[in-house]
Amino acid sequence: MSPLVVARFVGAYLILFAVLVLVGTLVVAAAGLGPDLLVVLLAVGLLGLLGLAWWLRTQVSVVRLTETGYRVRMVRGAGVTEARWSEVEDAVATQPQAVACVVFRLKDGRSTIIPVDLLAADKDDFARDVRDHLSRAAR
Repeated sequence: MSPLVVARFVGAYLILFAVLVLVGTLVVAAAGLGPDLLVVLLAVGLLGLLGLAWWLRTQVSVVRLTETGYRVRMVRGAGVTEARWSEVEDAVATQPQAVACVVFRLKDGRSTIIPVDLLAADKDDFARDVRDHLSRAAR
């Protein structure tokens, strides 16, 4: 997943965390509790932030290419999210609405649209990998 997409998720987490800290502060102040609860809340929230960032950068993949096919996750409007290479007619580069995309056109008329800006990989390397998978499937 590209660093820009990770930053969006982390930013959303930070907004939710800030609201939670505000609510926690109001509850602690209204109930007359000690500030230690806020310190624990902050520590847990920061650990959650680090865990989320690590998970997004290392464990989550937008596109997974295997020997048998591909799987697309976390892309709204991708179309077909999973197919075998034998089902793919071709892959073309396009720019709908000024967004660079790779489109897998399937033999049955359906398609998968992958915005390459979401990928942490180099665009040319991704295209080369797709081409290699398609050529192996054609044999």
